[in-house]
Amino acid sequence: MEPFWMKHARSSAVVISGWHRMSYDFSDLSYISKRLENRIRRLHSVAKNAVTKGKYMIFGAGSTQLLSAAVFALSINTSSPVRVAAHPPFYPVYRTQTEYFETAHFRFDGTLLTENSSSSNINGAKVIEFVCSPNNPDGNLRTNLLQGPLVSTMHDYAYYWPNFTPIPSPVDEDLMFFTLSKLTGHAGSRFGWALVKDKTIYDNMVYYMSTSTVGTSRDTQLRALQILNTMLRTNGTEMFDFAYNTMRRRWKIMNKIISPSKRFTLQKIPPRFCTYFQKVRGPSPAYAWVKCERKEDWNCTKVFEKAKIRGIRGREYYVDESHIRLALIRHNDDFNLLLQRLTDLISNEKI
Repeated sequence: MEPFWMKHARSSAVVISGWHRMSYDFSDLSYISKRLENRIRRLHSVAKNAVTKGKYMIFGAGSTQLLSAAVFALSINTSSPVRVAAHPPFYPVYRTQTEYFETAHFRFDGTLLTENSSSSNINGAKVIEFVCSPNNPDGNLRTNLLQGPLVSTMHDYAYYWPNFTPIPSPVDEDLMFFTLSKLTGHAGSRFGWALVKDKTIYDNMVYYMSTSTVGTSRDTQLRALQILNTMLRTNGTEMFDFAYNTMRRRWKIMNKIISPSKRFTLQKIPPRFCTYFQKVRGPSPAYAWVKCERKEDWNCTKVFEKAKIRGIRGREYYVDESHIRLALIRHNDDFNLLLQRLTDLISNEKI
């Protein structure tokens, strides 16, 4: 995304005087900029990816902090520990953060969800299920495996933008999470938001945020506001077109390089109709989820390390070591170097 923001350097710039925004809260005594909240609601309407009507909004230091706040909010009034789970492969933070902050109220259960899991698996216990859609690492759209009155689902929609996936319809879930890092590329700003339907859960999340960090940085909120203002000057069209075309082009190149190989395969992502672009469109995922097909290549990470290619090993996503995640969201020079080394690796396969 750097080329896009370099082009819009002036309109997206933020200058803050030393005396400005010194207090914890805004004039209404809240920790949330109402102007920024309104921009975010407009953005979802433009992108056609989420229903915001009837939802409370809360900000955090990226969606990561908000995920922790939601686990707290969903488990605080339970008599026995809530089981927290996700279906592999899943984003490692769901487990590592839950285990790090584990209390008497919740614990991560790594054995609860498998391919054949159903609501009958929970045996009368309360469960929180993490669902990432499109999924990190494989880019496929997902829904929850568990249902029922004992199940709460946390829907992580970090990648549910026209950049990375067709938008079949606006999502309308009880608990939804988004982040600026994947939307615009501003990972270092550490800004995310959650849309929450239930007032009690929202209040408990606000309590968590006010207790742990006294809200979200007002400087960060100002930068996020300026970034979204720049985006929305063209109703998001310019940025979404740039981001989608970039990711789509990168995915096509990866497919072209890897598809002739009998040693490596890429994940399959079907084309879908996109309500944003109003057409059927192909995949443009953030990551290549590569599988090493040979038995002797059971440790896929080592195979790629020998070729001087860095990725995240399958074990980090709680699957076997035959997989590796390669990031397509990287600087142009880094991506071109990845392509060069990947081409060399596959060329050696034919020798």
